[in-house]
Amino acid sequence: MSIGAGTTESSAGRVVFAFPNPVNEKAARVVAGGVVALAVFTLVLSLTSDDGWLWLTVVLALGFLARVLTGPTLSPLGQLATRVIAPRLGEPKLVAGPPKRFAQAIGLVVTGAAAVATAFGGYGLAQLLLGVIIVAATLESVFALCLGCVVFGVLMRAGLVPEETCEACANLALPRG
Repeated sequence: MSIGAGTTESSAGRVVFAFPNPVNEKAARVVAGGVVALAVFTLVLSLTSDDGWLWLTVVLALGFLARVLTGPTLSPLGQLATRVIAPRLGEPKLVAGPPKRFAQAIGLVVTGAAAVATAFGGYGLAQLLLGVIIVAATLESVFALCLGCVVFGVLMRAGLVPEETCEACANLALPRG
């Protein structure tokens, strides 16, 4: 059953194809930490063992795809972060959802490009793209600096993202708390 633009309700009444707004920043940082771990694992093994390990870029891309489409709903890493780890880190820190979804979409594009590069033998390019993901996800996980969110804010200020999409997103200096 359709309940609105871009959302679908399951027979149990739960929204499946929707992204949460707001988002618990602690859960987002845990997800980013998981992305760092898998990307580093993949990159290190591809550099020290053989390029065959780069197939794991597909796993990373599928994780980003699941999170873009459904937030944590269909993402095993998202479920672990939101249901198990983040609740143990204290009270949630709520932040706007649309910039986080945009960041997940950028991650999907980068890891998707790495998977395609791998499929066509572009192992060096795939490794470079993994490096980009590692840097961005580390900034999010360790320092709560979401590069996709920064880009989203710039796009909003440039008028490329409608203001009604996320009025709180326009001010990147909002309190983190």
